[in-house]
Amino acid sequence: RRVLALAMPRRGLWVPALRGCAPAAGKVGEGAGVDARVIWRDIRSMDRLHYVYILASARNGTLYIGATSDLARRIWQHRQDATGFTARYGVHRLVHVETFEDMGEALLREKRLKRWRRAWKLALIEETNPTWRDLSDRI
Repeated sequence: RRVLALAMPRRGLWVPALRGCAPAAGKVGEGAGVDARVIWRDIRSMDRLHYVYILASARNGTLYIGATSDLARRIWQHRQDATGFTARYGVHRLVHVETFEDMGEALLREKRLKRWRRAWKLALIEETNPTWRDLSDRI
């Protein structure tokens, strides 16, 4: 809460943490502001990698596509989950991972992969992981 309060610029003023940043619109002093939630999200995601991943139940089995900023934790959650899609279909094998510096790009890639035809997804996995080896030990 305190960090969010510090991150909120007031009319015509910039928070010291934001010094050197350009205003969102107009000039400083003209009521230009920046949404504190956007700033806080950007500060938290700096120096952090974001991942798009594909889980499979087995070779050519059921696929699950997701995006996260903490891949190890998310894979652990999938394996511990007693309910939901991954538990119902036994989708626990990490077969493909892509890395992004921006979460927006990762989410866009996730949505695009979800719209792909199944054959394209299988070809992508075969290209990077032809044996469908579980990659979670490399995290």
